Amino acid sequence: MKQRILGPSGLSVGEIGLGGMPMSVRHDRPSEADSIKTIHRATELGMTLWDTADAYCIDDTETGHNERLFAKAKASLPADLREKVVIATKGGHIRPEGRWDQNARPEYLLTALDASLKALDTDVIDVWQFHRPDPKVPFADSVGAFAEAHKAGKVRFVGLSNVSAAQIEEALTIVPIVSVQNQYSLGHRAPERDGSLEKCRELGIAFLPWSPLGGMGGAKGIGSDETLSSIAEELGISPQRVALAWHLSKYEMLIPIPGASRVESVEDSALGGEILLSPEQVERLNKSFE
Repeated sequence: MKQRILGPSGLSVGEIGLGGMPMSVRHDRPSEADSIKTIHRATELGMTLWDTADAYCIDDTETGHNERLFAKAKASLPADLREKVVIATKGGHIRPEGRWDQNARPEYLLTALDASLKALDTDVIDVWQFHRPDPKVPFADSVGAFAEAHKAGKVRFVGLSNVSAAQIEEALTIVPIVSVQNQYSLGHRAPERDGSLEKCRELGIAFLPWSPLGGMGGAKGIGSDETLSSIAEELGISPQRVALAWHLSKYEMLIPIPGASRVESVEDSALGGEILLSPEQVERLNKSFE
């Protein structure tokens, strides 16, 4: 798989990342053994940026479920693959009774970081991402906790998620930022309108689209768009691969992170960069999903 640079971190990772959320948040999630097989296969195929979060779990009785899963998968990889893996986790969401609530108080974030370090079985996290700004807490106060963790050497790099262009600029006055993870797909183009994607281009920050295929339910129906399915047929590839190739055409440091829970899914996603869409095909897709 071709490589991309994770913004100012300088880290080289596969151009398609791996999202761990589907392996942990559903009651019908795959078994631990099957999930580890999926993670291992993804890594063999070059998907070396693993995206997780402490809140990827069914509820707060098992906070850190996905982090622990990734830790086990990494520990059981061959050494040559293990050293290529970059794990990006997040803090700031909580899961009381399965809800998606927020707690971005600095003291909570730092406690959550220590729990993530334990769950990931590591002394330092590659990339710690602020999961989502909390309207109850000043944004600068929350980001200050990430700056403190960075200064203490507990995290190598800091990222943001679900933020505006203005918040990216504000965060940069507090701590260096290497990545921004916002929702972005053919059917969800908000980052093109709100300036967050352009701000990342301007500043050389990696942009990591979450739900690049439309989310856990959206991927199944991704071929229902006539233009997308037509281009897939022209190229002899799956609609999923066309969608990922569209993402890769947008910015040289854009790294989509499709979620996966099956080996078959990662085997298809990993081929997303094998086809280079023509400018005409990209424009057809742009117009079809406007």
